[in-house]
Amino acid sequence: MWQAIRAIFWTLRIALPKVATGWMFALLTIDFNRVAIFELGIAAIIVTALLSIHYFMAPFQVVIGRIADTMPLFGYRRTPYLLLGSITASLLFLALPTVTMGMGTGSATAMLSAIVLFTLFGLSMAVIADTYHSLLAEVTTPETRGLVISVVWLVMIMSTILATVVMNIVRPEFTPEAMQNLYNLTPLIVVGSTLIGVIGMERRMNAAQLEEARLKARSLAPPGNPLMSAIKLLQQNPQTRAFFAFISLAMFSIFLQENIIEVFGAEVFAMSITETSTFQRFWGGGIMLGMLLTGVFSYILKVSRKKLVITGLAGTAAGFVLLGAVSLLEISTAVKPSLFAMGLFIGMFNVGALALMMEMTVAGATGLYMGLWGTAQALGMGMSSVGSGALHTSLIGTGLLAPKYAYFGIFMIEAAGLLIAGYILYRVNVRKFAASASTPVNVDRTADAPLPAGTAASA
Repeated sequence: MWQAIRAIFWTLRIALPKVATGWMFALLTIDFNRVAIFELGIAAIIVTALLSIHYFMAPFQVVIGRIADTMPLFGYRRTPYLLLGSITASLLFLALPTVTMGMGTGSATAMLSAIVLFTLFGLSMAVIADTYHSLLAEVTTPETRGLVISVVWLVMIMSTILATVVMNIVRPEFTPEAMQNLYNLTPLIVVGSTLIGVIGMERRMNAAQLEEARLKARSLAPPGNPLMSAIKLLQQNPQTRAFFAFISLAMFSIFLQENIIEVFGAEVFAMSITETSTFQRFWGGGIMLGMLLTGVFSYILKVSRKKLVITGLAGTAAGFVLLGAVSLLEISTAVKPSLFAMGLFIGMFNVGALALMMEMTVAGATGLYMGLWGTAQALGMGMSSVGSGALHTSLIGTGLLAPKYAYFGIFMIEAAGLLIAGYILYRVNVRKFAASASTPVNVDRTADAPLPAGTAASA
């Protein structure tokens, strides 16, 4: 009994850094984008381009993964980097309301400041994402990983839902002062939850263990620049390339609507800011339930990760078709149930996909491979962020299509992309990946000439 309680407490604690992530992204995707586009009249393409900057900083995940694998701080490979990224990201939110107001007046200085803020945020999130997911991969086992991931994501979704409640309390109606008060909460929430969640989770290495870890990490990846090393890994292993493509396309297809879903409610159904802010509760509630059920059943029934992911993709595609029909027929009462149903299958996808990403790594180079998969995620999400703004501006902003037809088309693009992603994953073989990725790079795995002796050790 006591052991079970300790396991539950440990799982909830390791999930706490996701509270920080959920809060920050709730502010950006629910509050910032609505205020900037609808309240201040800033062009959607500008807002979504800013929101996408942090996605395109994601290749830095590969760099930080390689650095963390080979250059631990104070005997730890993950914790110090994770704390540093969290502190930096949270402090940036203090300046965002002032910059947003300046953008609304057309200030070039404010626009430049926004680009700098979102670039720094992107670099910080790259550090957070890689180090946290690498830590999660290293402190869980294949048997418990699915259930732990479910709890981790449930905490993140719940924190996002609770964030909408806090938003409506602190900022029931938009004013610059209320927005600033809301964003001032960020450092306390982000740094506090991260500290409580990760302190003591990672085992500290002694000098001999650190040296062994460095040598192993260097032997499993091509020498030199971490980004070039990642590119070489993609070139050498067809399974790595296919999995990278699957992640990117799946993320693009799921999140193409994320930055405009509240705007969709306002433009098609004339909903208020309070009404559209509840979208995340239904969407997130479906994801929470889907993840909970998936985590429990995958633990009991030992369902393969690939089957979970493909089923989740197919169900989510069907959900987007339904949402498209809701837009086309203007059935306002069906919006929230559609979001909830789609969330159920996204929850299934989340559990299976993240567990599969952790399986698609090798001991000693966890940070590098998690950085690679994180880059694929961010690439897809960044393209979706830019794409959603571009589609909104070109289809609706120009008056080319009525909003209900434009959103129907966007939802159909998402459904098609998810089905293609599922087909790509169907052809990925985890065992073939592991066999190739576990071979030291100084062994010739391709038709290329072998590396000169000693290159791996000097990386």
